[in-house]
Amino acid sequence: MQTITGTAAGVPFTALPPEGSADGSAPLIVTWHMLDAPRTDAAFAAALPLTGVPAWRVHLGMPMCGDRMVDGRVDAVVDLVREDALAAFLVPFTRQAAEEFPAALAALRDRLPVDEEPIGVLGASLGGAVALQVLATSDIPISAVALVNPAVRIRSAVGLAESLAGHAYRWTAESRRLADELDFVARAANFPAQPPLLLVSGEQDHPDLRADAAAMVDVLRERHAHPNLIELSTVPGLAHALADEPGLEPAPQSPAARAVDEILTRWFRRRFTG
Repeated sequence: MQTITGTAAGVPFTALPPEGSADGSAPLIVTWHMLDAPRTDAAFAAALPLTGVPAWRVHLGMPMCGDRMVDGRVDAVVDLVREDALAAFLVPFTRQAAEEFPAALAALRDRLPVDEEPIGVLGASLGGAVALQVLATSDIPISAVALVNPAVRIRSAVGLAESLAGHAYRWTAESRRLADELDFVARAANFPAQPPLLLVSGEQDHPDLRADAAAMVDVLRERHAHPNLIELSTVPGLAHALADEPGLEPAPQSPAARAVDEILTRWFRRRFTG
């Protein structure tokens, strides 16, 4: 499999073509990685290659990650978390990744032989919030959404960041407003489109994230025109991360990642092959 790397409108990417693809266009799946391991586009591509899906899988780099790390280190991210985990880190990262996506998608379509059909999107952890922000705010046609251990309520991610910050988060009226903006359980009823959605939740993921995932699925099933297209898959033994630390470089696929990859592959194959 030939891996293509580069930048699309300034966004680093790692692209994997469909297996055995001949000349001609193919569907497109775009992903956003975790900020836990694997925390770069290249490492995420190795963890969840989705090899059996007949589509291009383009893994985008998140802000200040991978090739966009400051001085090649994560120290700058840690500093932002300590400054203000929500206002300086989680919200601007999610917003930037979503806002830069339309231009990146246009550049990818110019560069790769992908078709013009609605795309699939996949996000893990904070990357899940990005995928949902794109679904909620853009007019890009999306045919399928998959989420892995996602941060569907940013409040829960703030709680998880407190250990890295070294202190309890100090909530204000403004920070509560920002958190409401990225509460996709509350916003799910107003998504402008209703594509099929798969949420993969690790049995050993953080309890708050697991509770949020279940709440998200319940709301979507209540509101969706076709509730059977909303699926929740629980993976026994899976914690939050999909790779070992430091998660910066491609690594052999872990058993947990392989289990997730198999679930995603089967689901996306159904979406793209009928």
